[in-house]
Amino acid sequence: MTQLTALLSVSDKTGVLEFARELHGLGVKLLSTGGTAKLLADAGLPVTEVADHTGFPEMLDGRVKTLHPKIHGGLLARRDVPAHVAAIKEHGISTIDLLVVNLYPFEATVAKPGCTLEDAIENIDIGGPAMVRSAAKNWKDVAVLTDASQYAGVLAELKGGGISQKTKFALSVAAFNRISNYDGAISDYLSSLKEDGTRNEYPAQSNSQFVKLQDLRYGENPHQTAAFYRDMHPAPGSLVTARQLQGKELSYNNIADADAAWECVKSFDTPACVIIKHANPCGVAMGASPAEAYAKAFKTDPTSAFGGIIAFNRELDATAAQAVAKQFVEVLIAPSFTPEALLVFAAKANTRLLQIALPPGGATPWDHGRNAQDIKRVGSGLLIQTADNREVQRGELKVVTKVQPTESQLNDLLFAWKVAKYVKSNAIVFCGGGMTLGVGAGQMSRIDSARIASIKAENASLSLKGSAVASDAFFPFRDGLDVVCEAGATCVIQPGGSVRDDEVIAAADERGIAMVLTGVRHFRH
Repeated sequence: MTQLTALLSVSDKTGVLEFARELHGLGVKLLSTGGTAKLLADAGLPVTEVADHTGFPEMLDGRVKTLHPKIHGGLLARRDVPAHVAAIKEHGISTIDLLVVNLYPFEATVAKPGCTLEDAIENIDIGGPAMVRSAAKNWKDVAVLTDASQYAGVLAELKGGGISQKTKFALSVAAFNRISNYDGAISDYLSSLKEDGTRNEYPAQSNSQFVKLQDLRYGENPHQTAAFYRDMHPAPGSLVTARQLQGKELSYNNIADADAAWECVKSFDTPACVIIKHANPCGVAMGASPAEAYAKAFKTDPTSAFGGIIAFNRELDATAAQAVAKQFVEVLIAPSFTPEALLVFAAKANTRLLQIALPPGGATPWDHGRNAQDIKRVGSGLLIQTADNREVQRGELKVVTKVQPTESQLNDLLFAWKVAKYVKSNAIVFCGGGMTLGVGAGQMSRIDSARIASIKAENASLSLKGSAVASDAFFPFRDGLDVVCEAGATCVIQPGGSVRDDEVIAAADERGIAMVLTGVRHFRH
């Protein structure tokens, strides 16, 4: 059997010494560059430096070392084409069968505070991507490894007699994906630069990269096709990190609604339950336990809760599981499930159970498992914005009425405000005692949302007397305020900012209710 040759040139040297030692043990000849060659040689492995192999020294501070016909000819020559074989033989070029390359850490460099353009430029790899492209193009003859996670699988196949064509093709695809991501990061960075060296929040060209998790049976409707993708580097605690414990395959609508439920429930610090139907919360509540939170959330709108998505921010125990299992639920989400809770749902095999670890706390929205940006597709374009991760604190509230809210009312107002953030605009949310009482969502006029929220409460036999109301945007006229007051609300939270604020505040004083302004709007379209 012809001796195989491997070229190793890595920036991140994690695991490469152990990998090279295994290759040597399998009789593979080792070529390497610079620091990688020194690492292998210092470990006692027989390694040929690329400069000795090509007969041409590394130069320009290492910018030129592998850009040579003896490297690229050895990678690109097709073994099944006689003319290729004759050409490399004529020029003394030997084949390279295995390429191990990871690239200069451009992404990590530009992510550092204070990174200069010079720092960024020096971390743009040239020789590495060129070799990776050559090897990946000639995948039938060359296996190209671009990540340490690939080492073990390749070694196993080598020990079993050779690397399969299936594996070589998969490695080639992974290599081209890596080059695409790398070039995209460079384009994003360079096209974001201003003349003074600072960066625009939005680059002149966006090169977002996503990885497909699964094909879906269909999209929002059966005649639409669909697939589910995740970010290259997902936030911990986000939906794409979920582990499905049981149930049917998730649908497009399941995923969209599950995301709405999870984003809402994890915004609460105390035990909470959120029930979502068609992207809107139809019941949200806090409780001393998951079971209590669920009972209160379900009470808001039992009709809409049928076939909904239910999320908890605490481990689901048997008591809560038994209560939920009495209803038809499409998807059930929790950070964890007790064995007893899993046993309850074992009899409901179609119920989809998703386990998602709560994100660690931190100083940034990303640390809370939230998207840094929201992206919406429009005709032949994208709308990109920072995500609505603004949390209003109690100290930011501005009381604008003669009546001051009580401590209990302030708690209800902040709860209502948190829920309203996740309700489609125009949103009106009645709350009281740590639970929703009526939710009006997605109407063309705010007054209609207020009326619908009142009707929902009436249908659920819930009293709105003494309730708190949140409006996701200002009241353009006093009529919407009049509706919620007539329904029984005694305090209101809203952003303010209308040209008729004085009129609305005067109406609140006339009604004898408390009103606080947030100065923050939460439109959700």
